[in-house]
Amino acid sequence: MRTLTILLPLLTFFWASTVSAHGPVRQKVDEEILINAPAEKVWDLIKDPCSMKQWHPQVEDCTAEGNQKGALIKLTLKNGGWINATLKKIDDKKKIFAYKFNTDDISTTHTIVHANQEIKVPLIPVANFSASIMVKEEGDSQAKVIWKAAFYRAYMNNNPPEEMNEEAGIKAVTDFLRSGLENLKKIAQ
Repeated sequence: MRTLTILLPLLTFFWASTVSAHGPVRQKVDEEILINAPAEKVWDLIKDPCSMKQWHPQVEDCTAEGNQKGALIKLTLKNGGWINATLKKIDDKKKIFAYKFNTDDISTTHTIVHANQEIKVPLIPVANFSASIMVKEEGDSQAKVIWKAAFYRAYMNNNPPEEMNEEAGIKAVTDFLRSGLENLKKIAQ
């Protein structure tokens, strides 16, 4: 009986620690903004993925290998970083374009040591990132811009470092989307 009394708390501890250790969970960030301008005007401002350099305050430059599905897009950011994305879809009629990128497609900011390994921290700490930007008509003279993103945290193993966990990914993506939409609104109105 004494052995069972000792073993039961130990088994409970080990079971609880394995239950709380989990891999990454798909995260979603949806941002939208209402702009006092016709949807067509707003779509004309953003329909070319490289036009982001005109309206996103963090984007310095952009090059693209076309404006069709599968085209490679390279964003150079004002902080010196870069993101290489692939255009997944563009639809003028529905006023939507979608793109994706992975951890290897983002520049890194620095290297950390975690779990006795050197790990490069990506500029946006996410993996398997996909996003879409859509413009919807809201009455005669307003447009709603919806920017949706889905991704995993950058560190794919259990127990991620603080720089590469879900919270870091959500914050970086939210900040990027929100600053872009706010500046787009200023330019479009």
